[in-house]
Amino acid sequence: MNIKILKMGHRGAMAYVAENTLESIQKALAFGIDGVEIDVHACATGELVVFHDFTLDRMTNGTGEIGKRSLYELKQLRVEGMFQIPTLTEVLDLVGSKYLVNIELKGKHTASKACHIIKYYIETKGWSYNNFIVSSFQHHELEDVFKMNKDISLGVLTKANVAEAIEFAKTVKAVSIHPNFALITRDNVKFAQAKGYKVITWTVNDEETIKRMKDYGVDGIISDNPEKL
Repeated sequence: MNIKILKMGHRGAMAYVAENTLESIQKALAFGIDGVEIDVHACATGELVVFHDFTLDRMTNGTGEIGKRSLYELKQLRVEGMFQIPTLTEVLDLVGSKYLVNIELKGKHTASKACHIIKYYIETKGWSYNNFIVSSFQHHELEDVFKMNKDISLGVLTKANVAEAIEFAKTVKAVSIHPNFALITRDNVKFAQAKGYKVITWTVNDEETIKRMKDYGVDGIISDNPEKL
C-alpha cells in the first residue's frame, strides 16, 4: 500500500466551479491538494488555452471549433456566462511552483508549445520538472514531447486497456499510466507498478470508489471533488 497518494483536482474543482477556469483551479488549491489536471488546445493565434472540448458550444456563449478562434476572440467569450477561458501561462502563474500541474494535451499541435512553456517556467520562474506531468490520449503528441525534451514526465491516458497503454509508454519512456477508474483492478495496478509506472486514475468522485482506488494502491487520484481525497 502506498503511503502517499497524489491528490489532484480534475479541471480544477469542477464539481464546484466551471471546469478549467482560474476560479475553479483556485477553489481546488484551497482544498489542500497536491495539484491540478487541466486540458489544453492551441488557438488560431498559437497560444495554448485551457479548455476541455474541441468546440465552444457546451461550455461557452460561443460556437464552433476552439482551434479556429484567435486568443482575442476567445477572451471575449464567457464560460457558463461568467468566466474567461484562461491561457496555460495564466494558470501556471496562478498555481505557482508549489504544486503539480498535469497538462493534458487535448488538441493537435500542442506538444511543441507546451514544451516551450514548461522550459521557460523552469529556466526563469523557479519551477522544476517535478512540477509537471504531460499526458494525452494522442500518442503522436506524446511522441513529439519525447523528441523535444526527454526531461518532461509523460503520462499515457487510456480508457481502453492498461496493458496496451504500458506497451506505448515504453516507447516514450513515460513515468505514469492514467487509466479511467473503471479499468482499474488490484492486479493491473500491481502489474503497472512492477513495470516501473505510477498509476494515476480519473475521474474518481464518490467516496466508495475513492476508497477502493486507495485500497488497490494507486499512486494518484484525479477528482471533480478534490476535498474528498
